[in-house]
Amino acid sequence: MNEKSKYYIEKLQLKPHPEGGYYCETYRSEEKLSPSALPDRYEGERCWSTAIYFLIDGGQKSTFHKLKSDEIWHYYDGSSVRVYLIDEKGKLQVKFLGQNIDEGENFQVVIRSGLWFAAEVIDKDSFSLYGCTVSPGFEFQDFQLGKRSQLIREFPHLTELIIRFTNPGE
Repeated sequence: MNEKSKYYIEKLQLKPHPEGGYYCETYRSEEKLSPSALPDRYEGERCWSTAIYFLIDGGQKSTFHKLKSDEIWHYYDGSSVRVYLIDEKGKLQVKFLGQNIDEGENFQVVIRSGLWFAAEVIDKDSFSLYGCTVSPGFEFQDFQLGKRSQLIREFPHLTELIIRFTNPGE
C-alpha cells in the first residue's frame, strides 16, 4: 500500500467500504426531506445532503454499484481516477477525475442516480483521495452493489469490464 494512503487512512480515520477503498463520513445535514417531498424510489425521510472522504489505493478499485441519489465526486490528492458509468440502456461512458484539465480531467465528476458506476486509480503506484457529496443524503439502503451475473445478463457487451469491476461469486 502507498505510504501516503496509509497516512490519509490514519489521519482521516478512514474505514473499509463495501465497494472497495476507504471512507469516512464528514457531513450529514441536520435538516431532512419528508417522504412526500421525495421521489417514490425512496423509503422514509432523507437528509438534504451527506459528504464523505473516499480513498482508493493504486491496487484497489471501486466495484460497480449504484445509488438512488445523485453523487458528485471532488478531487483532492493523488492520481487521477477513471470512472466508468453504465446507463439504463447499456451505454458506457468514461469520465476522468483529476487535476489535468488540459487532458480532459475534471476536479468534479457528477454521477446521476440510477447509473451503475465503478472506478480505478490510473497510476497503480499511487492512490486517489476524493470527496463524495450525495443529495438527497446517502443511506446504505439506497446503495446497491453490482452482482456480476446480473450485470452480464443485462449488459453482455460489457462482460470484460463487468468481470474486472465486480467481485467473484457476486
